[in-house]
Amino acid sequence: MKLQRMNRRALALGALAVSGALALTACGSDDTGTSSGGSSAAAKPGSIKCDDAKGQLLADGSSAQKNAIDAWVKQFTAACQGTQINYKGGGSGAGVTAFTQGQVAFAGSDSALKPDEVTASKKVCTGGQGINLPMVGGPIAVGYNVNGVDNLVLDAATLAKIFNNEITNWNDPQIQKLNPDAKLPDLKIQAFHRSDDSGTTDNFTKYLIDTAKKDWPYDGGKTWQAKGGQSASGSSGVAQQVKQTNGAIGYFELSYAKDGLKTVDLDTGAAQPVKATVENATKAISEAKVVGTGKDLALQLNYGTKAEGAYPMVLVTYEIVCDKGNKAETLPATKAFLRYIASEEGQKILAEADYAPIPADIISQVRTTVDGLS
Repeated sequence: MKLQRMNRRALALGALAVSGALALTACGSDDTGTSSGGSSAAAKPGSIKCDDAKGQLLADGSSAQKNAIDAWVKQFTAACQGTQINYKGGGSGAGVTAFTQGQVAFAGSDSALKPDEVTASKKVCTGGQGINLPMVGGPIAVGYNVNGVDNLVLDAATLAKIFNNEITNWNDPQIQKLNPDAKLPDLKIQAFHRSDDSGTTDNFTKYLIDTAKKDWPYDGGKTWQAKGGQSASGSSGVAQQVKQTNGAIGYFELSYAKDGLKTVDLDTGAAQPVKATVENATKAISEAKVVGTGKDLALQLNYGTKAEGAYPMVLVTYEIVCDKGNKAETLPATKAFLRYIASEEGQKILAEADYAPIPADIISQVRTTVDGLS
């Protein structure tokens, strides 16, 4: 009899343990916390509001935020198991096109919608239009691969000349002047840019236009305009080319500067060169101003800041969505997902994945706008 009581007790404890584990899994436990984006933060059980979210949500756009989206999707779908989110990350240009053609519920873009794109969005946003919701910030890192050079400082003018094929060797006097203690080799520079239309390109060249216009005689945009250089698809493609090519240099988001990739420090005119870090990018983004009207929250960044510790080569990725006229079958999931990524919890994941959270006064406006989507 005593043995039977012990067996019954063991079975009950085992059942309790199994049910507890299932409950944690359903709510998104710490076991689901490590994402491909490098985040270890997990949503607290029950903290993600799924509402009526269900079905498959298609999205496309910025590859810059792909690692952040992957981290968010892992947390959200663990909590809202009736929802699948497929974010392609094919580049900002592809995302905006897919959105204005009604192929996706939302798009990611590192550049705000242009007037003609807003006009096009009105055809798919019944009674409304596409709006820009700033959700992800971060530094555009300039990665380089030069054997024997572990620290490298460049300024805007030198970067412009390198990417415009006017400085072509690593031991060029202009580079040496900025790095007097470095042993720069007699080695050809292999400059890599994006082959696809990219908001990263747009923001990288906006920085050059704003700070080195004399050396960067282009009008900017998502399409690469300068002469020479080599191209690769997506931020991951550029990072991979830099990593495997001695003499290479390229631009991509900090979250792609992994596995020993070295990044340039910027001489901005401040007392000390500035490193590409989340904290330093946040200082620069904090100077941004909302220039969108109505529910649109497009920002104007201050690329020319010389504030100490501010890294000005930054971008902000927008989630582009209809303010009104969203498809009924995808609206609940779209609102629930955007509400989560704009939450304090969602924004916290960014810093852990080498992105910069959006400043508090701006993200609070985003949350209000998301709640009003219809």
